Amino acid sequence: MLTKWFRRLVTAGSLAVAAAVLAMAGGALWVKGAAAGHVFGSAADAPGAPVALVLGAEIYGNGEPSPFVVGRLEIARQLYAAGKVKVILVSGDHARWTYNEPGAMFRWLVDHGVPGTQVVLDHAGFDTYDSCARAREIFGVRKAIVVTQSYHIERAVTLCRRLGVDADGVGDDTVRIYRQPWLSSSGRERMAVVKAMADVASGRDPIFLGRYETSVDDALR
Repeated sequence: MLTKWFRRLVTAGSLAVAAAVLAMAGGALWVKGAAAGHVFGSAADAPGAPVALVLGAEIYGNGEPSPFVVGRLEIARQLYAAGKVKVILVSGDHARWTYNEPGAMFRWLVDHGVPGTQVVLDHAGFDTYDSCARAREIFGVRKAIVVTQSYHIERAVTLCRRLGVDADGVGDDTVRIYRQPWLSSSGRERMAVVKAMADVASGRDPIFLGRYETSVDDALR
């Protein structure tokens, strides 16, 4: 009896593992195909767009952006300096008063020469899906260059394009020198593409939607 139960348990576990592997493989193919032709290796290679959408990541306890965020912000700064974008939309987590990704991103950009009038903050970009959905629905972004790390860029471009933003993307590779965090984040990306497929299939609203904001329109004018 115990042997029979154990065999069923092993079979069920094997099927679950196989399903997860297939889902991850399918997700990887999905984002690669959807982002094909829309991902660029540097700001110099990227086409122009009205808006650069910079996705948030870890901010340290002292309010300084982590190297991963700085890598993204530097690409956005280069895009702005080259005249390839007119507005930078920084989207990140500000669910807690003491933790403010978009605020830290705003300060870094202003400190590095981008006029504050041309930086717009999205305080409810809690994940990539939410950032893309809110860029379209809350800020009225129709065309953008998405900026994140290269292991993340295909998923980010795919989600934005599926949510109504004509998106190209530039991926940062400068933080590959932080080998362990890079490998960990790259590994998590395999499961993140499965969540991305589920989010698109469900058509869910962002965690926080809210009213339309004219800040991007105002900055473009």
